[in-house]
Amino acid sequence: MKRLPNAISRTLAWLLGLLWMAPLLFLLWAAFHNGSDAVQLRLAAPLSLRNFSEAWQVAPFARYFLNSALLVLLLLAAQLLVCTLAAYALARVPFRGRSLLFGLVLIQLMVMPEALITENYQTIARLGLIDHTAGIALPYIASAFGIFLLRQTFMMVPQELEDAARIEGLGRLRILWQVYVPLARPTYIAYSLVSISYHWNNFLWPLIVTNTAQSRTVTVGMALFGAPETGVDWGVLSAGTLMMIAPLLLAFILFQRQFIQSFMSAGVK
Repeated sequence: MKRLPNAISRTLAWLLGLLWMAPLLFLLWAAFHNGSDAVQLRLAAPLSLRNFSEAWQVAPFARYFLNSALLVLLLLAAQLLVCTLAAYALARVPFRGRSLLFGLVLIQLMVMPEALITENYQTIARLGLIDHTAGIALPYIASAFGIFLLRQTFMMVPQELEDAARIEGLGRLRILWQVYVPLARPTYIAYSLVSISYHWNNFLWPLIVTNTAQSRTVTVGMALFGAPETGVDWGVLSAGTLMMIAPLLLAFILFQRQFIQSFMSAGVK
């Protein structure tokens, strides 16, 4: 009788897991089956790779993937630089108005990015960055979440370590690089994962600020590729979607243990 509740819990966990995986399982099925077999779920239907070749030819996926990769990598590098400097200043550098400035950062966390689309678009237009990768990235460089996360991590570093570094003759930047950054490694990994996954999947802002395939990201390209007015082939659409999520899915499968450990160490939920 004592084992019964555990068995029920495990059964419910498996059912919830299968329910959560159902869309992905259907995606895998449809991507490797042709025409009506993709939606009729006939177990005897033959497997095929034709959907992938057609999806790759219908839309310029190579360009879309390159745009998305450049966006997430360059944006992450800029975010880490800006957020590290801002977080260190808010955590360890005494100056007038520091608490007020940190309060403004917290307020930014409560504002949905969609509420700023009009102002951001006007700013990007004035800078001449419409239909440019820099125009997609610019509104997200000063990440309030990254500043807050790193600031809280830097606050937990013992002050004695910084004092010892000062005695050794290190300046602020070298202290930041040699003391704070190594100790915040789990936080950097956790934030990098959040940033990469969010901006790889981001849709609304890249859709608004891009006009041509030369700058569109893979999510925007997939939405235009699967537009109803052009006709929907579920097999080809599923193959394109699978190609879109494959980099993140593969990274999670290969580095699952490191992902979980970094999030637990950083306290990100």
